[in-house]
Amino acid sequence: MPRPQPHEAAPYYFKYIDQVQGDDVVAVLQGQMDETLALLAGISEEKSLYRYAPDKWSFRQVINHVSDCERLFVFRALWFGRGFDSPLPSFDEKISAAAARADEIPWASHVEEFRGTRLSTLAFFRNLPAEAWTRSGMASGMPFTVNALAYLAAGHLAHHLTILRERYL
Repeated sequence: MPRPQPHEAAPYYFKYIDQVQGDDVVAVLQGQMDETLALLAGISEEKSLYRYAPDKWSFRQVINHVSDCERLFVFRALWFGRGFDSPLPSFDEKISAAAARADEIPWASHVEEFRGTRLSTLAFFRNLPAEAWTRSGMASGMPFTVNALAYLAAGHLAHHLTILRERYL
């Protein structure tokens, strides 16, 4: 599928979509998995609790957030891609982060959860029928195509990897 066009998602989401290089989002998703797992392997249990400021998330919370959002993007892609047309509700990352209690979960579990989530994402998009990529629907009161949601999953991770490298490492 070609890169998402402006009508495929609300302008806000292009801050993530525009971080994806190239036109093969599935290849990007695969490459990101390998890159991210290598990065996370270098983080100790102790370092995974690090926050660069008192009111910011820990490494664990960031990776938990990435996994939660990826599940959300893929669920939306599944919903729209399979032809359902009812609008989907909003997602509040602050509510999700508080309920997850990520700092209480061992670092290795977060890494494995990310890996499993990304493998599921890859399987879904690799097996998606061609006509499903252009299907669309409403979520959080905004339009999305399945194609834009795939790029959003990749771009959201890219965004957080940049923050982790710049502010946590």
